[in-house]
Amino acid sequence: MRVLVIVKATTDSESGRMPDPEMIAAMGRFNEELAQAGILLAADGLHPSMRGKRVHFAGKNRTVVDGPFAETKELVAGFWLWQVKSMEEAVEWVKRCPNPMPGDSDIEIRPLFEAEDFSPAFTEALQERKARLSAQAEAGKHA
Repeated sequence: MRVLVIVKATTDSESGRMPDPEMIAAMGRFNEELAQAGILLAADGLHPSMRGKRVHFAGKNRTVVDGPFAETKELVAGFWLWQVKSMEEAVEWVKRCPNPMPGDSDIEIRPLFEAEDFSPAFTEALQERKARLSAQAEAGKHA
């Protein structure tokens, strides 16, 4: 199963405070463990919301809102994408993770939908289309 591991933002991360060298080194070691275990698919940190935008959809209308966004506890500071055997395995890996923030912090784990979750709406034609798009995206990474 694939899971998105979400590092929730804090007032420190939203202020633009960068991690200290020790944290960067600890996270690098943790990411190396994830890669060696074969579960790491992607990982990155995000700039504070002051550098972002939010697009609000209201029917056919679109409204763009500039950051920063008010509710820090609802924001994301970073993420991992993992391939694990179970939610329990993901939880065990998160428990081994260095605390990504100088103070208290939260990490959320959410399973991604897989093709079988959409059956029977996910027809063979849609499955082939997804495979084709995934192959194009993968090829683009190496171009």
